[in-house]
Amino acid sequence: MNILRVHRHWKQFRLHCERQKQCVLRVSLFCTLLLIILGACGSLELARAQQTQARPVVVQPGAPGQPSKILPSSTQGVLPPQSAADTAFMQGMIVHHAQAVEMTAMIPSHTNNKDLHTLGARISRSQSDEIDFMKCWLAARGEAVPKPMMGMPMSHDSMTMMPGMLTPEQMDALRKAKGAEFDHLFLVGMIQHHNGALTMVRDLFNTSGAGQDAELFNFATDADNTQRAEIRIMQNMLKKERPEEK
Repeated sequence: MNILRVHRHWKQFRLHCERQKQCVLRVSLFCTLLLIILGACGSLELARAQQTQARPVVVQPGAPGQPSKILPSSTQGVLPPQSAADTAFMQGMIVHHAQAVEMTAMIPSHTNNKDLHTLGARISRSQSDEIDFMKCWLAARGEAVPKPMMGMPMSHDSMTMMPGMLTPEQMDALRKAKGAEFDHLFLVGMIQHHNGALTMVRDLFNTSGAGQDAELFNFATDADNTQRAEIRIMQNMLKKERPEEK
């Protein structure tokens, strides 16, 4: 009897445990589902809040001494209109740079001056990269991209002879020179050439409405700084040519 009673109590205990286990599982499942639902609702509320959030305030700085203005939230930025002077500058500078690259290409066969070789490589590399940039800038805006031909003599036409560019006679003299004579003509000619580029940059920024494009502004400013530095280098190289004339 005792064994039967113990067995019966044991079965009842096991049944109770199974029921308790199922209850715990149901509660756990319910809590999990509740958390998922609450999370989804929170995400929806956050999305709605972001959609209804007020747009940032648009402030227009005032002129010197004048207060700033708060513009409507619907105000949108407007890019400055494209300037014909910007396009002309880039087209002209491509031709201008092309002549400088042509001049540096003569160095290996015309002189053994190591300093001039180093300078020429620097000028050729930087101006070739800038030509690629200017071509891309023009193409992106649907403007014509000039195709200067290396080795072709430049005319005296105002459309091809930008400030500082060497005349056909100067280029011919440079091609015929060798050694120290070439070094001198190259330095004098490239200083003239660089000064012409500085004039082109100055004229661009002095033109009303021009030079406001961010990419063009950065390019023109960098070119100006680079060529000023190279002019100083070439002037020092010229001084070393004839130290007795100092």
